[in-house]
Amino acid sequence: MVPALPCRDIDELRDFWTALGFDVTYRQLRPNPYLAVRRGGVDIHYFGLDGIEPQDSYSTCIVVVEDTEPVFEAFAAGLRARYGRLPLTGFPRITRPRRRANAGGTTGFSLVDPAGNWVRVMRRSPAAAAPATDAAGASAVDAYAARPEGRLARALDDAVVQADSHGDPVQARKILAGALRRAGDDADAADRVPALAYLAELTVRAGDPDAARTHLDDLDALAGDLAPDVRAAVEQTLAEAADLRTALPG
Repeated sequence: MVPALPCRDIDELRDFWTALGFDVTYRQLRPNPYLAVRRGGVDIHYFGLDGIEPQDSYSTCIVVVEDTEPVFEAFAAGLRARYGRLPLTGFPRITRPRRRANAGGTTGFSLVDPAGNWVRVMRRSPAAAAPATDAAGASAVDAYAARPEGRLARALDDAVVQADSHGDPVQARKILAGALRRAGDDADAADRVPALAYLAELTVRAGDPDAARTHLDDLDALAGDLAPDVRAAVEQTLAEAADLRTALPG
């Protein structure tokens, strides 16, 4: 099955996707604009639609892959080459691969194209190969992932669903900021580091880079006191936070 998504300008989408390593397999302007692009086993088609605004788009598709990390890195490299940064706001924009509690705990990220369409890249779930069960039977994998034990970790799960799946970073910021405030210094550092890092990203996505800088400063202070085993576990998160700082204005 191949998605066909709306856009105002097929050539804008052509230039966007070719920068991310896709090839154009079809293009026409008359009698109606139409574009087809492909990379590997992924095909995406676009049709021209006058008057559609990116912020009003409800169109989406899901791309299922074996591993989201190399796909994200390839897309991120193309975005940085084209825009000089990793775009977190506006059109286009991208989220990082994260565990999605509302997708059985599988990892996923979202790429919003210049036309406002959401391309959701998800790791293939082991549940996809599991036999279906009836409503009365016990399911091998719940639709909603098993919740982590800590309150702060659960709040992070909720914030990811709210921002990365539902596209509401403002509400996600409220959820996570409140959880961090309630947890204080009593929460495990292994939970506080990813929560603070994600809160910093959310504040950028919500249009508040000054607050993001404050959260990153708090994260740096926390990172300086981490035990070696904890630091090793959160090293990638700290690297992503450092990357976020370099992209802040001013």
